[in-house]
Amino acid sequence: MNIVKMLVENLRLGPVTLRFPDTAPVAPRYRGMVEFDPALCTGCATCAFVCTSAAIKFRSRRDTYNWSYDAGQCTFCGRCADGCEAHAVTMQATPPPPYFESGQLKIEHTLPRKKPGAAK
Repeated sequence: MNIVKMLVENLRLGPVTLRFPDTAPVAPRYRGMVEFDPALCTGCATCAFVCTSAAIKFRSRRDTYNWSYDAGQCTFCGRCADGCEAHAVTMQATPPPPYFESGQLKIEHTLPRKKPGAAK
């Protein structure tokens, strides 16, 4: 093919590229950041026990307990959501937002310890 003929044809057709979408498509069953519902939490600490990356920390005190999650450490494996029988821990279906400093996405909750019969 003649180079001049190819240049003229490309100029005649104009750009033929596709525009990128505004956001990246998310695959089905995508596991994003952990969502925590303090009202459903029983304080069993199973989520922290099964967290392989130590992104979830659980500190028990006499009348309260602290639950914290650092998305910067999370591997998004979903074991915490699978292990939570009270369904207080779930996974979002969207990717985490960009962050620039360590601990910027950290979430902490201090909750009162529930009586054994009041957890239902």
